[in-house]
Amino acid sequence: MSKLEGRVALVTGGSRGIGRGIATALAREGAAVALTYRRDDDAARSAVEEIRAAGGTAEAFAASVAHQEQIDAMVEQARAALGPIDILVSNAGIASRGHTVLDTDPAEVERVVATHAFAAHRLVQLVLPDMRRRGRGDIVVISSSEVTHMRAGGAPYNMAKAAAEALALTLAHEEAQHGIRVNIVAPGLVATDMGDRLVRAKLGRESVVDLDAEQPFGRVTRPSDVAEVVCFLVSDAGSMVTAQRIVVDGGASDSPTAAPGPS
Repeated sequence: MSKLEGRVALVTGGSRGIGRGIATALAREGAAVALTYRRDDDAARSAVEEIRAAGGTAEAFAASVAHQEQIDAMVEQARAALGPIDILVSNAGIASRGHTVLDTDPAEVERVVATHAFAAHRLVQLVLPDMRRRGRGDIVVISSSEVTHMRAGGAPYNMAKAAAEALALTLAHEEAQHGIRVNIVAPGLVATDMGDRLVRAKLGRESVVDLDAEQPFGRVTRPSDVAEVVCFLVSDAGSMVTAQRIVVDGGASDSPTAAPGPS
């Protein structure tokens, strides 16, 4: 039997990048996977087809996690299609624009925090009853190694990820008595489309992989690296791990795309 046979995973933002890597890995380990996406139908269809071609089970659901009514409808659809959800990976997120606090539009703060933190809170509320009934549940919040540094120009993103981490750690203490594990995975720079856009804007490089040779382990983190950590946490091997924050950055002590700040 596969490690996650009989379990149902919901991965938000699962059609691309880190989320797709996680969805694919969970399906490979035997979980039925519901992945969400905001608007890229082709990417979602491709992710589902990739999982099914490898013998896995997957369904895609369009929903913007910035809107509670869409979250509620999506969870109901996923439950109806695949069964009770006992693995939640809160991964969907957006970047902030890099302005100082003084120059940031308040609407941007609301949008970024809602996408990362308010959405995770609502998702947890919706899946916890099923997890409690099943006697084992796993929640993984995908954060960022940047939260450690709180660099200049990133207030909305830093605030959002910090709030999501606070939710995860609080939840871990509340739900341990119900057999629910809650952990945080905090990647550094990852080789994704978003990563490519970041290095083009800040470093003038064409792709994240152009930075491979400059990294401690000879390459930038890949989505599969993050996915393997998630798979460990939600498996029997991770059954004694909760309320932990695991950074996945290949040993890079500083982000190569970070703006200079106070020493």
